[in-house]
Parts: sequence; C-alpha cells; structure tokens
Amino acid sequence: MPTSLASRHDGRVPVNGAPAPRTLLGRLRRHERAVFVVAVALLLVQMAVAMVSTAVEQTPTIDEPVYVGTATVYVQQHDLRYNPEHPPLGKLIIGTGLLFAHPHLDPAFQGDQTELGRHVLYESGNDPWRVMLWARLPVIVLTLLFGLVVLAFARELGGRTGALAALALYAFSPDVIAHGSLATLDVPASGFLLTSVWLVWRARRRPFLYLPLSAVALGATVATKMSMLPAVPLVLLLAVLSVWHAGARGRDAAPAGDPRAKARLLGRAAAAAAGMAVVAVAVVWVTYLAVDPRLRWTAPADLPSVHGLRALLVGHLPVPRPYRDGMRVQFGFENATWQGFLFGRLYQGSLWYYLPAALLVKTPLGMMALWAAGSLALLTVRRLRPAAPYLLIPPALLLASAMTGSRDLGVRYALFVPVFLAVAAGCAVVPRGRRPERAEAEERRPKWAEAEERRPKWAGILRRPGPGRPRTVTAALVLFVAVSSLLTYPYYLPYSNEAFGGPGKTYLRLHDSNVDWGQDLGRLADRLKANHPHEKVWLVYKGAGVPSAYGIDATDPRTVPAARVHGLLVVSDTAIDKADARLKALLAPSRRVEEIGHSITVFRRP
Repeated sequence: MPTSLASRHDGRVPVNGAPAPRTLLGRLRRHERAVFVVAVALLLVQMAVAMVSTAVEQTPTIDEPVYVGTATVYVQQHDLRYNPEHPPLGKLIIGTGLLFAHPHLDPAFQGDQTELGRHVLYESGNDPWRVMLWARLPVIVLTLLFGLVVLAFARELGGRTGALAALALYAFSPDVIAHGSLATLDVPASGFLLTSVWLVWRARRRPFLYLPLSAVALGATVATKMSMLPAVPLVLLLAVLSVWHAGARGRDAAPAGDPRAKARLLGRAAAAAAGMAVVAVAVVWVTYLAVDPRLRWTAPADLPSVHGLRALLVGHLPVPRPYRDGMRVQFGFENATWQGFLFGRLYQGSLWYYLPAALLVKTPLGMMALWAAGSLALLTVRRLRPAAPYLLIPPALLLASAMTGSRDLGVRYALFVPVFLAVAAGCAVVPRGRRPERAEAEERRPKWAEAEERRPKWAGILRRPGPGRPRTVTAALVLFVAVSSLLTYPYYLPYSNEAFGGPGKTYLRLHDSNVDWGQDLGRLADRLKANHPHEKVWLVYKGAGVPSAYGIDATDPRTVPAARVHGLLVVSDTAIDKADARLKALLAPSRRVEEIGHSITVFRRP
C-alpha cells in the first residue's frame, strides 16, 4: 500500500530514503512532558513577576499594618494580645518574612492594634517599604504553591490541557494576584481549603495516606480565618464519601446487599472523619502554642456578648480560649451596621446580592464563561460527576455564608470562588459523550495509565475536530483572560472587566478593597513630585499609610473653611463614593486633573 502524502510529511517516515524533518507539532508531541513543564513554569513566573512588582510599588493597605504589627509582636514578644479576631497562622506566615526584616519594636509600647501597626511602620525608625515587602513575600510564595495545587487537582480531572487551563485562570486572576501580593489572610485561607479538599478527593483511592494530610490542611484553614469554619463539616462529610468510595471499590468490597458490611464501612468512614476533626483541632492548638507555649491570655474588656446558637458554638468548640473570644469579636462586627456602596448607591447595612454583583464586575469575562463551562462539565460528564461535590459545593456554601454577612467591603470575602472554580474550569476541555464503559475504565485506572496522560489534549485540536472543539474554545477564552489581566498591570486591586469599563471605572460601582484600599500613597507622592512640585496639597486619604512618611505635605480640607481650599485637591476614590455634604461641596466646583492607580483622583479647585 503506498504511503500517503500526509504520512510522508509528518516526520514519522523517510522521504526519498532520508528522514523527513519533524514538524513543530511532531516535536511537541515527542517532548510533551517538557512542554508541559515549561508552560507551567512560564505561568508561575508570570504570576510571580506580577505579584512581586505589585508588592514593591504598593503602600500598606488598611488591614496590613495590623497584621504586620501583630506578627512582629508574635515573633519578638510571643504575646497573643493583639488581633484576636483572626487566628495566628496567617500572621505567623507573615512573620516568617519579618524574621529577615528585623523591624524594631519598643517593648514598652502600649496601644491598640491600629496604633501598633502605625508604630511599627512609621514611628520606630523602620523602613516601611522594606518591612512591607518582607511581610508580603511569604504570602506571595504561598500563593504560587497553591497554584501547584490547582494544577495537580485539575490534572487529575482534565489531563494536562485541563491543568494548564486551570493554572492559567489562577495565575492571571486579577483578584488572586492583587490579594496574593498583600500581607493579608484571604489567599492563604482559600488555598489551604482547596488543598484540604484536593487531598480528600485523592483519599477516594488511598484514604489512610491522604485523610491525615487533608486534616492538617483543614486545620490550617480555620487557623487562618474564622470565616472558613462553615466548611469544616462539609469537608468531613466529603471525607466520609471518599472513604465509602474507597471501601466500596477496594479489594475487600462488601458484596451487594450485605447490610452488615455496609454498616462497618460507614462506621470506618465516620471514624475517619472524626479523626480528621481531632487533627484539625490539634493544628489550631499548635498555632496558638507556637506563639505562646504558656498560652497566656486576658480577654478584652469590651468583648461582645453572644446569645443563642452563636453562644452554643463559642462555648463548645474545643479550641483555645483566645480563638473563642476572637469569634465573639467577629460576631460583634457582624452585629454592627456598616456602609456599603454598589453601582453608585451608598447605603447603610448590607445587600444579600452584593458579593455576586461584585464578582460579576471584578471577574474577567472569559473566566466567568469557563467557570460556567467547567461546572457544566462536572455535572454532565459521567467521569467527572464524582468530583462535582468536592469542587462546587464548598465555594457555594461559603459564598452563601458570606452573603449573610454585614460587611459589604470587597470580593476578598469570596476569594475562594476564583480559587476553586479555576480547577472546575479545567474540566471544560473534557469532551462530552464518552462511552460509559470507557469512563468507568478510566476512573479505575491509575493516573499514570490514563489515556489523556499519554496523549496531549491540544493535539486533539488538529486530529479530532469534534472533541477538539471544547479545547479550541477554552484556549481562546484563556487567551482573552490573559490579555485582560495583562492590560490592567500593575493595578490589579481596582480591576473590573471590560463590560464595566475596566479598572478606571471601578470606583463608580464599588468601593473599599475592590478599588481603593490605601495602596497608592507612594504613587501619589511620585506624581506630586513630578507634576506638581511646591504646590499646596489638600488631601482626603482613606488608608492606613502616613502621607508624611512618603514625602507628602498635605492638609485635610475638611478641617478648614471651604473658602480657604484652593489648588490641588486629592481625594481617595472610596472617600468620593462615601462623601458627606461637606466633601461634596468641595468637589462640586473642582476640575478632575488626573488619576493615580485608579484609586486616587487629583482635582484642581478654583
């Protein structure tokens, strides 16, 4: 049979007696593993560059000085008295960077946690730029490591192509980059939870290996942020499901219809979940003992009282007393009335739909499309359906819990959504309509033997037009996300997608940590020095930074009669959104001159 022209030129057979040169596609197939590794490395390097360069340029956000000051006290004085509303682990992670910065702290300092942060950064002779960079670096490293968890989880479900798509969404997510480059707790808590769920998923095959590791990650989750507590019973239920699956499909599986064997299996699953709970609680205890082995603690004098189910929860959780008192502080925050801002409306209290609306504004359009496609694949593709509870229910439960909160302050309260749904989006590349028997066989195969591990998904784009279609669309949407993310560099915090006008228009729809968290004080100083030297500056700044520490000599215009305010009027965008009558009167005749980082606006007042 004569050799076809296509086969003669694909690099696999000789032409005229000599080896034909391999095509680019042929070379990629031959070095598939190397290509995969290089692609992963490039995505993580891009993310690292984005986070580090952002961390270098941004001044402290509102929450960071408190965490940095508390971490300094942890490291130097081994005292738990500050910031009890958050458990210690996230601040211990920040403290690992401060070990290299060596910030000076007066042992005799007395003050609250806000004053502590200001004292460490601006009143103790420390370089605030250097201290903040070292405080942020451990969170940046941890964010990159969680990217590997996203990659590994998605690879088990969608093969290498799905893994690369998931990692790309994670690595280009403006919200993950923005908060992963800050010394805050939102990314660590979300990443630890994803790690715990991934290990529970792996326990479907080897429960005794992965469940203890998952328990440690679960303990780390709730030892970082208390808002993650609603996920604990869910993860334990998923552990029961994994042990049941492992027992039902193992060598010692009970015969169908044997109720006693099923009862024993259920008992083992429940015992495994109980063991996980014990390990998770032990991790919480260890984090407190790591700060102070004697666990010295004096409850704050103004500790809020709690009643009903909250009191029952606080009274019976087997965690250290500082943790339970921190829960009381959090419940006190939830009982307060906060101001919110959404789509140009300033309101008192909270809106139940605030977080979904904010996510709609601040998530890249291609990313939302892939979230939907991946979630649909998890629910409709038989091979993927077992993973749906692990990937879809945890973020849905935590989002529902966060939507009942009283603080409409930013999508950081729902940062677990882009973290979990990045993995789900990796499933969008899995073709529909596989034969049930093949899906069952693939589920039983070890990972090293799976067909998609031997054949690159992207090769299917050229070789199989039908199944390759999802991969082509996925690649196009990932590219759309990447372009949208790169165009907002380095202003990731105020990002909004193209449908809402981009980062320059975010302040018209959202406020606080969605757009203006005090991060651009340094950029403002540079701009004033370059464009407005020696001019009188009137400043309304919302943030934790101290303007004079960055060379800004400014006066608050609200402290003098309006008739005296002329020239440059600089206002944080959150202050514009929440302007009272006095500030509105100052802004009314003013002319907008320029924007700083999409979070501070410079006006000229006649």
